[in-house]
Amino acid sequence: MPQVAGFAAVKTDACLSLRESGIKKPVLHMGMATEKEFYDLAANNIELSIYSDNIRRTLEAISTKINLKIKVHQYIDTGMSRMGIPYHKALPWMQDIAESSQIEVLGSFMCFTEDKAYDQEQLRRFVELVAKAKTKRIDMGKLHAASSNAIYHFPESTLDMVRPGITIYGAYPTYPEKEKAIGALKVAYRLNARVVRVVHLRTGDSVSYGREYTAEKPTWIATLPIGHADGYIRKAVNGAKVLIGKKVYPVIGAISASHTILEIGNEPEVKIGDVATLIGPGHEEIHPSHISTVTGVSVYDILMHMNANLPKLLI
Repeated sequence: MPQVAGFAAVKTDACLSLRESGIKKPVLHMGMATEKEFYDLAANNIELSIYSDNIRRTLEAISTKINLKIKVHQYIDTGMSRMGIPYHKALPWMQDIAESSQIEVLGSFMCFTEDKAYDQEQLRRFVELVAKAKTKRIDMGKLHAASSNAIYHFPESTLDMVRPGITIYGAYPTYPEKEKAIGALKVAYRLNARVVRVVHLRTGDSVSYGREYTAEKPTWIATLPIGHADGYIRKAVNGAKVLIGKKVYPVIGAISASHTILEIGNEPEVKIGDVATLIGPGHEEIHPSHISTVTGVSVYDILMHMNANLPKLLI
């Protein structure tokens, strides 16, 4: 896809795994790493984010070992105070990096706090730094600042490239209804499990820890072999539903470590082995942003806290 300039990840292993899986496009490592990790990343043609004072010496040594220029993006801290070189100290540091024949600056970037007024100030600081760099003939490469929230709400910050994150999954970052009107997304993530138990409850029978659900009349329930240890949110019992076939069923009781229970109703409409979709496309009520709204849980927590050991199928 020509629209995709490349990929970015914070963890060293994640970047290396992209290369190992056959990704040929640029990969940017956006975190700090040890000298050994920087060596492994550079040797695999992965671009590095840099911001520390002594990084030139480290990268030049690695360049000499692998006989390649080290490709970098300069990480500028404009007020997030998380990572990056402070913008007010960056100019002489960038000048020093620019003088190295063994380092190639491909880009420069910053991160927003997502405070509307302060984001304006952050962008002003970044743009001012870029202007000062130009007067000194310092090439800052491609400029990027906007993540998913800024793509929707701060179009002035899109610069040369953008860094969508949560929107890649098809989830809206902040205000789902407003953002859907700006640009609708297609959910690209699906969390499935198969029904492993279907049973009929009598009036008065209860469900799971704490007996939070008690049947007020005879009803059928179904059990799925997935729970909070897998990353499914505990607060799903506060209004989330699960799709089986063409119908959604409410989550009841309590989410245990490895199991989730659904209320099926008066008839045993599902059977053991049926595929249930807890999060994904197919019905508005399993859309990650809808689940976020009804449960009060951040959509980031819903999608990003899944257990890495869950089996995955890439389509």
